[in-house]
Amino acid sequence: MEGEVGVVAEIEAGLGLIGELWGMAEPCACRKVTGKRLGEMAEAAFVAKASGLGFSVAKPWGDSDPYDFITQAGERLCRVQVKSAHRAGKDGGYSFHAHGHSLQAYDRDEIDILVAYVVPVDAWYVFPVEVVQGVRSLKLFPGSRRKRSKYEKYREAWGLMRGKDWKSETVGLRARSVVV
Repeated sequence: MEGEVGVVAEIEAGLGLIGELWGMAEPCACRKVTGKRLGEMAEAAFVAKASGLGFSVAKPWGDSDPYDFITQAGERLCRVQVKSAHRAGKDGGYSFHAHGHSLQAYDRDEIDILVAYVVPVDAWYVFPVEVVQGVRSLKLFPGSRRKRSKYEKYREAWGLMRGKDWKSETVGLRARSVVV
């Protein structure tokens, strides 16, 4: 229960889009913060972010598929899995599972894109499945200049969902090569 209170305090502090969404919600004695609820809020933030960038976003009925959303940009459709992290570890990094319920790493038969959302710093990472297949977890360091994640080039790399080349060393907005 104490861990849940800490997460609620962080969310209500207005950290990122999820904090804004949480702040707009009516207070309810029945509102309990669970991992599932935090994931649902991250998915809502993804819909707002992707729609704001001009993507069409569809949610499959139910939750039996290995992906959370289908996005469309022009003729390109992508199966997107959204993951989120809500607090940093002792080393300052944010850990993400890169697998579904089967505990097997995602592969190209299941998803096209894995989006990782670091809630406290409102940082989005967009990974093509080729980068995360065979990997069961990711650790990201969005706020650190000293501990640079090898995945930093995928930060704000929304162009990948438009079909941009993921093998480029400069796929993210930080590199100023992808126009979204």
